[in-house]
Amino acid sequence: MSLARIRIVLVRPQHPGNIGAVARAMKNMGLSSLVLVAPREFPAPEAVARAAGADDILASAQVAESVAQAVAPCTRVFATSARARKIPWPVLAPEQAAGALWSEAAAGHEVALLFGGERSGLANEDVDFAQGLVQIPVDPAFPSLNLAAAAQVLCYEIRRQALGPPPAVTDHVPTSQDELNRFFAHLETVLIGIGFLNAAHPRKLMRRLVRLFRRATPDQNEINILRGILTAIPVAGQPPANLDKISQE
Repeated sequence: MSLARIRIVLVRPQHPGNIGAVARAMKNMGLSSLVLVAPREFPAPEAVARAAGADDILASAQVAESVAQAVAPCTRVFATSARARKIPWPVLAPEQAAGALWSEAAAGHEVALLFGGERSGLANEDVDFAQGLVQIPVDPAFPSLNLAAAAQVLCYEIRRQALGPPPAVTDHVPTSQDELNRFFAHLETVLIGIGFLNAAHPRKLMRRLVRLFRRATPDQNEINILRGILTAIPVAGQPPANLDKISQE
């Protein structure tokens, strides 16, 4: 079932009751993949009580140490956030994000939706793993939204997409976050090696480059070409790689 490929990722949730309430919201809408990043308390009786019958979602929930681990196999990631960021990220309405996630899940790919902790939401480092931000159009006079309520809104929008017409078929094969992160590490190493990036004072250069490439959603062949280019660049006095071995497809 394609809905099983859509991960609901709670990043550093503080209250186990909210974990249970999110599990209930997911089960209401047919979603089943829950991932918890560094939860303060889990498993917990309060989570089971608030799940109100969605015990199977809690029982199968994965616990990850980091956002990177939680979204490693995913080809598309969106982050829910009401806060403006110093480096602007593309902002999507709930139905837009749900449509993009559903299209990719229906094509057989793992995708994820990130929710931040109750107190401070998602950190900039968490948002770096996303292709865009999802913002629920709440009343600006009272924008505070409970974690489970936010999850219910997004899960409902995903459900609506799943019940609609099938998404268009595409031959685009997106790259997993794990492969993208390897590319970013390679890119940073090369930029430091050629003196373009000062490791002691990096400022926001890498964050901007990460945002650029995540927004572009390169496929695996494109990433292979970019990695080949990086490999061919002489770094720290080393000669360039053999260009004949670099994929030109």
